[in-house]
Amino acid sequence: MSELHPPPTIEEFYKFCTQRKLMAVRCMKCRHLMVPPRTICSQCHSSRVEWAQLGSKGKLVTYTIVHVAPTLFNHMAPYAVGIVEMPEEVRLPSIIRTSRLESLKIGMELELDFSPRPQDPSWPQWPRYFFKETA
Repeated sequence: MSELHPPPTIEEFYKFCTQRKLMAVRCMKCRHLMVPPRTICSQCHSSRVEWAQLGSKGKLVTYTIVHVAPTLFNHMAPYAVGIVEMPEEVRLPSIIRTSRLESLKIGMELELDFSPRPQDPSWPQWPRYFFKETA
């Protein structure tokens, strides 16, 4: 892949997040979308893949509320983690940000957003995507 088409790696995925783009990898043979990025299609096993930008809306498929968080997330507890289905038929795990956890409902529309790079030097210094209630 050329400089315009960087290899499908997790590092490149997060570089796109820095640009506020949520990306998947699409198989050029069968058109299957994959997140996290892979170099070989999980459906047809082709190695011809390309980056494809996903939209900014999704629907909440399932979620859970985290009350006892890992150390780096203690400041957020309680918080929601869920699976969001995009119109492109890709399902992504994500933190779900809301001002009221009780307002979360399966099937609700959510909107993509991005967090800045973490401040903790022990954590990878990549921005993160998350979903929030639509405005």
